[in-house]
Amino acid sequence: MPGGTYTLVLAVPTSLTIEVGALGDHDLPAGGYAYTGSALGSGGFARVDRHRDIAAGERDTRHWHIDYLLGHPAVRIADVVRTGGLDVECAIADRLGNGPVPGFGASDCDCESHLARRDAVDTMVAAVEDAHDRLAAKRSE
Repeated sequence: MPGGTYTLVLAVPTSLTIEVGALGDHDLPAGGYAYTGSALGSGGFARVDRHRDIAAGERDTRHWHIDYLLGHPAVRIADVVRTGGLDVECAIADRLGNGPVPGFGASDCDCESHLARRDAVDTMVAAVEDAHDRLAAKRSE
């Protein structure tokens, strides 16, 4: 599959505090989280595999904000939603709303955050799927 835009849906079963690099320490309540990113380079969606490695504890290097959250032992990836061939990262993030960490994943754009939160993981999965489906349909018109 070519590169494009992806959203990781994360299950955070208990409140936690994480350090997010230069963004500092942040308290995150339990719930469903979504991180939206792009995988437009030559490796395409291989970036998602790297995220899975961080979440599984198979990598320790923290390059991006999401690495700090994925590296916490209580956090797991519940789902990954992809839209191939489209650069709709900011549009997806905007549709999902702003999350608890201003600037998270948004250091190279004008978005407030690329991390969103809902009370439940299943609610977040539905919102993410809807955002990807709507934007993919809109682009194909």
